[in-house]
Amino acid sequence: MIENAPWGRRILALIVDWLLCTVAVIAVYGIDDYSKPGSAASFVVLGLYVVESTLLTWLAGGSIGKLLTGLCVVPARGPLRRLNPFKVLLRQVMVVLVIPPLVFRPDGRGLHDEVAGTSTITFTKLRELTK
Repeated sequence: MIENAPWGRRILALIVDWLLCTVAVIAVYGIDDYSKPGSAASFVVLGLYVVESTLLTWLAGGSIGKLLTGLCVVPARGPLRRLNPFKVLLRQVMVVLVIPPLVFRPDGRGLHDEVAGTSTITFTKLRELTK
């Protein structure tokens, strides 16, 4: 079994992603529209996060936040390979539901990782696996 990345770094990666998506939405909608109660812009941040994290996790092994914090998402079992884009999408939708990442196994994998068959690891661990 692959040793998973610490939760602190994973949460930091999520915060980085969320802030970048929020800044992008504010750049398009403007701060006034974004800060209005009931504004659709907050849902756009959510959608942008799902799209950004899904595409980059599938293509590069991690979202911007994960890559900047030295993390990547890999298959939990078997050889290192590109992840299934539909499983990555399901994984990211589960992350935005909040509860699945908080329900985790003793090995540190959240329910979102369990469903997608993935593990979040550090770049150091990835280098060890590719030797």
